[in-house]
Amino acid sequence: MNDEMPADSEAGSGSSAGSPTDSLTILGSTVRQAVDHVECFPKPAGCSRVRFSTEEVSSLCPVTGQPDLSSVVIEYVPADRCVESKSLKLFLWSFRDRSVFAEALAATIAEEIRHSAEPSWVRVTVTQRPRGGIELQTVSEHGNPT
Repeated sequence: MNDEMPADSEAGSGSSAGSPTDSLTILGSTVRQAVDHVECFPKPAGCSRVRFSTEEVSSLCPVTGQPDLSSVVIEYVPADRCVESKSLKLFLWSFRDRSVFAEALAATIAEEIRHSAEPSWVRVTVTQRPRGGIELQTVSEHGNPT
């Protein structure tokens, strides 16, 4: 990770010690490689559900080594923290060179969100683009959505 710029300079929160963004090391920094975790920030008042979606997640088939292209939808109910989107993007990039079945991809992403943000509920849906005419969709879910 490259820390060319303080994390809070992009967020505009100033440089006061103890800022809610002090734990964000990726946002505001020039980072050109994948990361192995997501970063979080304190949940704003009134935030009751978060949804991320992307059509651009790639991984490698563990059997053939061919690229698998997937869309990913991440939904969660934050308890105290929210996932910072730049770190999520870089975390998802980490799968580009990894051999993983779609089922394990969904489970790994859900576990990272659960571990980092500790939401009361998380659901990750991975839809793998058709190969051989078959589309695969898998879901990993933890907690209660209410």
